[in-house]
Amino acid sequence: MSAGTSTNTRTTRAPYARTTLGEGPALLLAHGAGGSVEANFGPILPTLAATHRAVAVDYPGTGQTPRTKEPLTLDTLADELIAAADAEGADTFALAGYSLGTAVAVRTAARHPDRVRALVLTAPFARPDTRMTLTAQTWHHLASSRDRDKLARFLLPLALSPEALDALSPEQLAAALRGTAESAPEGSADHVDLVLRTDVRADLAAITAPTLVITTTRDQLVPPALQREVAAGIKGAAVAEMGTGHLPFAEDPARWQRLITGFLAEVETGPSARAAE
Repeated sequence: MSAGTSTNTRTTRAPYARTTLGEGPALLLAHGAGGSVEANFGPILPTLAATHRAVAVDYPGTGQTPRTKEPLTLDTLADELIAAADAEGADTFALAGYSLGTAVAVRTAARHPDRVRALVLTAPFARPDTRMTLTAQTWHHLASSRDRDKLARFLLPLALSPEALDALSPEQLAAALRGTAESAPEGSADHVDLVLRTDVRADLAAITAPTLVITTTRDQLVPPALQREVAAGIKGAAVAEMGTGHLPFAEDPARWQRLITGFLAEVETGPSARAAE
């Protein structure tokens, strides 16, 4: 999935590949496990960049960032987001995370409350429960084995909602399996290893930024109960529901984009400015 091109798009390689697109208030993006900036945010990135300066980094082993020999940590990924913001001269920023990226975003916001103006968390989890742990262990095993066909056949039914999966024709299903297999990044197993070790429950209470939690109610990968747990742990968090599986950017990208930009517009405009309109 392409994120598009622009004359003000810049990608750097040190230390993590960084993509910047658009002008305006800074918006940091944190992608999910087994994904990338382009794969997870590509369908909505041009629209986000119409009102914001979108800044994102690819985790090790995906996009243009080389795989690392060291285990990934939430603190390291959070530090890389902050480094990207610093490189762009963004003292404050909004922050949108997807899936594993929500845990990265939560850790970032808890550690830097003075810098995060707004937080949007899509398909979030603070920790994997037993069901998600078993699923992630199998995902990790298949990603480590490099059997991409088996990996795709395992992931696709978990990634799409049952309705979206059943709506695929045989030809579309074959294409989706092929695309899933071909797009699995080299660092997938490293990302999923971090999923298995993630626990940001203690960070939730430290969030002070206005927060929107977008729950994917037909999600087969991150149970909706875990997503609601995140919303309940953040004081004053707003909640919006999407009737999709784990891939809102594949099933309903237009609504996902509207939820994000609508919330950011409300936070950045503020009640006093809206009253003056």
